Amino acid sequence: MKYVWTLAPILAALVGMAAPAYAQDVATTLKKVEETGTFTIATRAASIPFNYLDDDNKQAGFAWEIAQRVADKVKATVSRKDVQIRTMEVTPQTRIPLVANQTIDLECSSTTHSLERENQVNFSTSFFVVGTRMLVPASSRIRNWDDIAGKNVVVSAGTTAERLLRRLNENKKWNVNIVLGKDIDNTFMTVQTGRAAAALMDDMVLHSLVARSRDPKEWNVVGDVLQPEAYACMLRKGDTEFKSLVDGVITGMMKSGEITNLYNKYFLSPIKVRGGFNINAAMSPVIRDLIANPNDRVL
Repeated sequence: MKYVWTLAPILAALVGMAAPAYAQDVATTLKKVEETGTFTIATRAASIPFNYLDDDNKQAGFAWEIAQRVADKVKATVSRKDVQIRTMEVTPQTRIPLVANQTIDLECSSTTHSLERENQVNFSTSFFVVGTRMLVPASSRIRNWDDIAGKNVVVSAGTTAERLLRRLNENKKWNVNIVLGKDIDNTFMTVQTGRAAAALMDDMVLHSLVARSRDPKEWNVVGDVLQPEAYACMLRKGDTEFKSLVDGVITGMMKSGEITNLYNKYFLSPIKVRGGFNINAAMSPVIRDLIANPNDRVL
């Protein structure tokens, strides 16, 4: 007992010394940029129209442009003037770990803010709201969720849609065979080739897939919205200083009308993908409300 008591103050001192070092490590994005001269942003290959490669092999997208505004603010905030912006491509499976381990400083795409993910990363003010629905061939008899019972349904691996489908499949006893796609394009290809009867994704992503398909009339987006979800930028957990900077950029874009202009550019005008297509999706009331009342709440 005496031996344990003697060690207690030493252990407490070690813990006390380690805690500030950890806190400093997770809350120093701007300090890291100042020390390394680099700011790393995540890219996606096919998260259309949020973060993707266009026909000129250039990164583009609604969320990508938000990330660029944040990068500009970072460069204007830190003391050094030679900051380089680096990019790193991520997938639905790798994006959270790469932000959590501080390989990537910022990720803005079609990433849902969830309570579960808050255990690993922080989220900015939300910049978009979507709902989970299904994409089916126009000839399909699937119209709502109970119609998928006993069928193959594809969903992108590592997404909130995958977790939602698994939970409902178990609770509703649908006996669905869940097929996992590696990304958005692969998920669409799976239902295109008949290996799945339906594809489960966020509704705006589904509308973009339909718009850029060979014949949009061949596809329907169906099913009641299962759950609304908010898209937000991801950053490392505990970095309150950087979160404040990112939130300020997004809120400022909302107040100035820049977010609305970006919406018009990516959802109501042709974009340079596969020769050009127009999603042609009017802004929903819930997105208008988000722009008028910015927040970082989980839906």
